[in-house]
Amino acid sequence: MRVLFVTPEVFPLIKTGGLADVSAALPPALAAAGVDVRLLLPGYPAVLAGLGELQDVGGPLMDLPGDAVGRLKLGRLPDGILAYVLDAPAFFGRPGNPYIGPDGRDWPDNAGRFAALCWVAAGFAAEAAADPWWRPDVIHGHDWQTGLIPAYLELRPDRFGGGGARRPGTVLTIHNIAYQGQFAPYILGDLRLPSRAYQMDGVEYFGGIGYLKAGCFYSDRLTTVSPTYAHEIQTAEHGEGMEGLLATRAGSLTGILNGVDYTVWDPVTDPLLPANYGPEDLAGKAQCKEELQVAFGLDRVPDAPLACIISRLTWHKGLDLVLETIGEWVRAGGQLVVLGTGDAWTEAGFRNLHGWFPRSVGVRIGYDEPLAHRIQAGSDVILVPSRAEPCGLTQLYGLKYGTLPLVRRTGGLADTVVDANPAAMKDGVATGFQFVNATPLELLWQLRRAAALYRQPDQWTALRRRAMTRDFGWSGPAREYEALYRSIAR
Repeated sequence: MRVLFVTPEVFPLIKTGGLADVSAALPPALAAAGVDVRLLLPGYPAVLAGLGELQDVGGPLMDLPGDAVGRLKLGRLPDGILAYVLDAPAFFGRPGNPYIGPDGRDWPDNAGRFAALCWVAAGFAAEAAADPWWRPDVIHGHDWQTGLIPAYLELRPDRFGGGGARRPGTVLTIHNIAYQGQFAPYILGDLRLPSRAYQMDGVEYFGGIGYLKAGCFYSDRLTTVSPTYAHEIQTAEHGEGMEGLLATRAGSLTGILNGVDYTVWDPVTDPLLPANYGPEDLAGKAQCKEELQVAFGLDRVPDAPLACIISRLTWHKGLDLVLETIGEWVRAGGQLVVLGTGDAWTEAGFRNLHGWFPRSVGVRIGYDEPLAHRIQAGSDVILVPSRAEPCGLTQLYGLKYGTLPLVRRTGGLADTVVDANPAAMKDGVATGFQFVNATPLELLWQLRRAAALYRQPDQWTALRRRAMTRDFGWSGPAREYEALYRSIAR
């Protein structure tokens, strides 16, 4: 079983969110399950620098959408997985964020950049294949940046079929339906798509061209990153305008929960921590907490409940609810550390909190991967009050690090955190705290519940140990993907 795994980012080479972590962890898990998996990546400078033993595959690529010239290269990721890279300097040879320019706006040529990536991916199915020595049985794309792959295979058989070539099965994974890749209709010809593609049963989407819509319409199978989110995106509340199409494809849509790479995220072995610890010996966690209080300039109070936020600082993440309620947590003796970047008003709100409570609230605007590990290890509670959350990874990291998640019941948060209600506590299955409605009052109630339970050390320790033993590794999801691939391989 050969699978081409097409993704716009992969940790540690290029990362803007959880997709990079998934792209780093799922391929090795698939390989362990017996799948011959290779990645296809855009040739960002960090990717070219991070791949080992780069070799050209074939000659120059002269017919890319957008009229750029590129080369397909093959190298190895740090974990040994083989990866192709589209080296097209005019499209990808630029530093910084892969989607947004220095002015904070989307790169104006994003449509052409990711159409080129999709074109090259589809080329693995052509008679004159991109790599004549390796032809995939399945092409698995991720998010809107790969949505044109199944469209090219369906609409351009003259270019990507014929001559007895087997068309591979196609899978598209929706990591966040809010990001859809919407572009002007006049670029249809530049994308090398026929005019018949521009219709509702095609790539047309609200008067433009929708890359994610195209992928959802043409892919053989669709997946998303949690079972609950698979149901939610078929509703008007969460479907972002695509709920009708997804409801018609419900039989081809599967929710497969994301996993955690425990070779990276495990407090027993994590080299980024000041002290390691596990569920049987939590002494190191207390040391991590003290180090975190010092690092953020907080009062060194061992028994102060310390909450954390590691997130994009946006309304969708429910962080306005935190700004409205966290003052009571602090006034009751709690502390808060924040790591993230996002909307200006949210960043300003947390800076103001730090100004009001400088010894109880610490804020770092930006993202720092090693610091994220230290925050997970040193905190008691991680706040994830999202209005929508396809899967979420920070709450899974929190479980492993004994930092109990306090989450809103949506998407993958609902699938991974068991509320510490009396019945769940009695049955020994609780792992955190949940609330339903995105209101300050409900979040405040959960903060009070968490603080009250924290003041009962025996129960808190039992809850913490139970959370740390939950298994959200990648082996189970990899088996689900492997079965899905076999069902569509051609």
